[in-house]
Amino acid sequence: MKYLVTGGAGFIGSNYLHYVVNEYPDDQFVCLDALTYAGNFNNLLPIINKNNFKFVKGDIADEKFINDLFDKEKFDIVINFAAESHVDNSIKNPGIFVQTNVVGTRVLLDASKNHNIKRYHQVSTDEVYGDLPLDRKDLLFKETTPINPSSPYSASKASADHLVMAYNRTFDLPTTISRCSNNYGPYQFPEKLIPVVISKALKNEKIPVYGKGENIRDWIHVHDHNVGVDIIVRNGRDGHVYNLGGHSERTNLEVVKTILKQMQKSENLIEFVTDRPGHDLRYAIDSTKVEKQLDWDRTYNFEDGIKETVDWYLDNQEWIDNIKSGEYKKAYKL
Repeated sequence: MKYLVTGGAGFIGSNYLHYVVNEYPDDQFVCLDALTYAGNFNNLLPIINKNNFKFVKGDIADEKFINDLFDKEKFDIVINFAAESHVDNSIKNPGIFVQTNVVGTRVLLDASKNHNIKRYHQVSTDEVYGDLPLDRKDLLFKETTPINPSSPYSASKASADHLVMAYNRTFDLPTTISRCSNNYGPYQFPEKLIPVVISKALKNEKIPVYGKGENIRDWIHVHDHNVGVDIIVRNGRDGHVYNLGGHSERTNLEVVKTILKQMQKSENLIEFVTDRPGHDLRYAIDSTKVEKQLDWDRTYNFEDGIKETVDWYLDNQEWIDNIKSGEYKKAYKL
């Protein structure tokens, strides 16, 4: 089987490729990434010389390029990790999120339909559901929860999900969708909460925390998420959505304090800042469907996973420094 993995030089996509390229040596994996600011070719160095791996630079929204690539490679499976994903950036510049997350998805869907792809899988987010109240711990996002996005980012991902479902129903394109909670682990671009805390704590810089840090997120280790994606792609039911949650709800403040404690840094580094517009209160996922139907489960609890993650960043400070200096942009050469 030949797989197209879009956005494979990003955080979640590169971790997925590290897993499947080694797990399935008889399958072929083509990584497509535009190498925008959050795409890092260095993330792929551990697998770049594997016989069943190939990298292609390109934009999922470039229709001619995508059609030519599909003609050439004859893919069996398409997995779309490619996305603009930073909420703050979507508030500043919604247009690029619509271009990549909506238009890019439509281009991939059309190419998949026209080339008789066996399975198109969309990697989505729990943010398409909106948020939950802080005082109702009994409420969880289910696959049947109405879509109610809060930011331009989550609205663009929700739009993409609707397109995927429409292509399944209208054109009989075999599709699945996974919606995950907040990921953490190695290779996460240092604009998201956990790598920001680690990199700033290393330099004893102030760590900005929105509002009072009371917003709650459900955290899942990126490896567990990607094992779930793999299981869904291989065994999921056509036309179905599957939630992948970590069962690890933490306030943002709890996450920051956990990291500071492990790094033996003072909580005085915490600086509360003005909350972001439309900031979702709480995310929490019910993963019962994928657990029962496909026998998926997590291998990491949050305490062990975050310790391993912090240790990875401490052992790979050069990786962070290359991003901050911009040197990582020179890693890919034609």
